[in-house]
Amino acid sequence: MVDYIQVITTVEKKSDAEKIAKNLLEKRLAACVQIIGPLTSFFHWQGKLDSATEYLCQIKSRDDLYNELESEITGMHPYEVPEIVAMPIIKGGKDYSDWLAAELKA
Repeated sequence: MVDYIQVITTVEKKSDAEKIAKNLLEKRLAACVQIIGPLTSFFHWQGKLDSATEYLCQIKSRDDLYNELESEITGMHPYEVPEIVAMPIIKGGKDYSDWLAAELKA
């Protein structure tokens, strides 16, 4: 079985989320990108507690594409330290898995 992943990243502007999504889809590094938000994130940054309104990108991809996907996100991301986190998709419907396989680069 192919190893599929879901990668998440957050950005401040919806337009940045859309730019990342379109780039990853055009390069077939993602089969689907869902943009959720706005949401509020709380975090430590530069020694203090901070918060921000952000948009969350949920990116469906394949494990062997992760390094290229991370590089693309990093190159476009407006943050100094972007959140880029990948999680394995442990199980999924056969039809959905077949669709993922067809939409991602070979």
